[in-house]
Amino acid sequence: MKTKFGIKEVVAIGIGTALFVVLTNVQVPFGIIPNTALQSRVAILTFFAAVFGPVVGGAIGLIGHALGDALFYGGVWWSWVFPDALFGIVVGLFASKYAIREGGFSNGKTIVFFNVVQVIGNALAWIGLAPLLDILIYAEPAAKVFTQGVLAFIGNIIVAGVLGTLLAAAYSKVGAKSSSLTKED
Repeated sequence: MKTKFGIKEVVAIGIGTALFVVLTNVQVPFGIIPNTALQSRVAILTFFAAVFGPVVGGAIGLIGHALGDALFYGGVWWSWVFPDALFGIVVGLFASKYAIREGGFSNGKTIVFFNVVQVIGNALAWIGLAPLLDILIYAEPAAKVFTQGVLAFIGNIIVAGVLGTLLAAAYSKVGAKSSSLTKED
């Protein structure tokens, strides 16, 4: 894992957070349980974490979710903010293995590995951490929050698996070869 943190990572946090916030209301509700939906912003978080690593992924998940909640819902639901940060960190931990920046994401094994990691990250975040924090912080009923967590997990693995994979593959194929960010003399 690369530990370098520079201007590209700072810019990535800014752009990723802005996109995450803007996409907060772009969602398709499940309609089964309140406050659960397919959310396109998950693909942005997955992509930026996979390209730029755990610090960028964690920051976008934390800041983006908190700002999105505050701007669109009038308050921050911390028990769902921290799981997004955790998810970004988990996906980002393996950024060098995906080889997206190097143009190596077209390999079938790499794409499968990427999706296995995002499924595990989503499970930790939405089946584990989110319901636990809902119970501990807000005293929510366990049956309700575990059902919400499972639905969020299913929705997020679909969005990350489809849109996240497509973004990573497209960037790996086109964008990684010609970065517009260069070091000035």
